Amino acid sequence: MASGAPLGVFDSGVGGLSILAQLRRELPHEDILYLGDTAHVPYGARPDEEIRALTDRAITALHRLGVKAVVNACNTSSAFSLDHLRSRFSIPIIGLVPAVKPAVQATRTGVVGVLATPGTLRGTLLADVIAQWADPAGVQVLKAVSTELVPLVEAGQAGSARTREVLRAILRPVADAGADQLVLGCTHYPFLAGSIHAEFGDQFTLVDSGAAVARHTRNTLDRAGLLHDQPTPGQTTYLVTGDPDAARPVIATLTAPSGHNGNKSTRAAPPLRIEPITT
Repeated sequence: MASGAPLGVFDSGVGGLSILAQLRRELPHEDILYLGDTAHVPYGARPDEEIRALTDRAITALHRLGVKAVVNACNTSSAFSLDHLRSRFSIPIIGLVPAVKPAVQATRTGVVGVLATPGTLRGTLLADVIAQWADPAGVQVLKAVSTELVPLVEAGQAGSARTREVLRAILRPVADAGADQLVLGCTHYPFLAGSIHAEFGDQFTLVDSGAAVARHTRNTLDRAGLLHDQPTPGQTTYLVTGDPDAARPVIATLTAPSGHNGNKSTRAAPPLRIEPITT
């Protein structure tokens, strides 16, 4: 595999754009193919075998396009598919692990919350990291789950009144129990940071795995001799299985130069390259 080949990034929808932002900071010269399975999002409530099948189809599509590695930027998919994918493909497959370890290391109250999808809660990865890091430290882990949040982010409603209402309902018990760290166990959830802070102020430090995944991806490519050495900034192409016109305004908003903090930027955003794909 040539170092100049693109890096693949996969998510069930637009949530993986939070990982993409970190990858762009860590790997500014890489060309990236981002595949969002917007025709089938959300994955969280789907049966385990269907999650594996949809993920396999998406990674197969990226492999056929010649990517040199894939970041599976979906917590639900990673919870069910990593071993299967690594047995199927010879290229590096980088998955996500909920960021329980840094939350456990940082907590002062001994209570950590995890905001996740139903699929992530059913998978083994979250249970494994809790057993490895929280249980030996005597840290209590409280889980909060909703089937509404991913569709709200996909619809461009991360800051809406309904989103804040859902967050208020599912996170109030976690806050009342004294949690001071909140693990964002889905890549859609960093886009909810503004709404979480609006509802709960500084109650929680929000913890996600984006920066760690980006560093791990860089190290993986470096060890394999696959880092792109071009001097110019890499290009990103967005591939969606659903309607590109429906995805365009949401992707434009979530990839705007202002990032997650909502501050306006005077920098002009480059035109988005959004193409349909069948997996």
